[in-house]
Amino acid sequence: MANAQYNGYSAMVNDAAFKSNFSIATQKVSTIKSDFTQEKELSLLADKISSKGKFWFKKNNQVRMEYTSPYQYLMVINKDRVFVKDRQKESKINTRSNKMFQQINRVMIDCMQGTVFSNPDFSTRLFENKSAVLIEMTPLTKGLKEMFSHIILVVEKKDFSVVSIRMNEASGDYTTIRFINKEQNVQLPDNLFSVN
Repeated sequence: MANAQYNGYSAMVNDAAFKSNFSIATQKVSTIKSDFTQEKELSLLADKISSKGKFWFKKNNQVRMEYTSPYQYLMVINKDRVFVKDRQKESKINTRSNKMFQQINRVMIDCMQGTVFSNPDFSTRLFENKSAVLIEMTPLTKGLKEMFSHIILVVEKKDFSVVSIRMNEASGDYTTIRFINKEQNVQLPDNLFSVN
């Protein structure tokens, strides 16, 4: 896997310029509002599990993912607190006391805030085509290695926004989230990220 090439992408020659521009561009983004589709492939199942919903991001570690189809599920991250609600129950998690949630939370926030390259828990390699850059994140810490073999982030060149996040699990299963109808720097009410 270490030498794998990604279909339609070639290794980026000047990644320092991209990293710098990516960081500058993402610093200017205070909010993101988007629809998303999610595909989960499990080795135990023949069919992929597809779902969709709405996504909101606000700078300083605030994320809301609301699954609307085929089931309803809500996850809100507000700094170090996570609120999860499905049809049966609601739960609140403090990421400071849950290392795994803390790491997943950080990956999600890093992807949106453009701080992927300063996360010491991953090594990165960059690939590109005409319109996009693919960032391959390889976990370096034991806990993350047990969960993920790689996390693949695809970013649009034109505005440095995230197109998709693919989490390849160590088991061989994977989840891909694609962001569509993205709007940046729109007004978002604080109560969207309420975890009380």
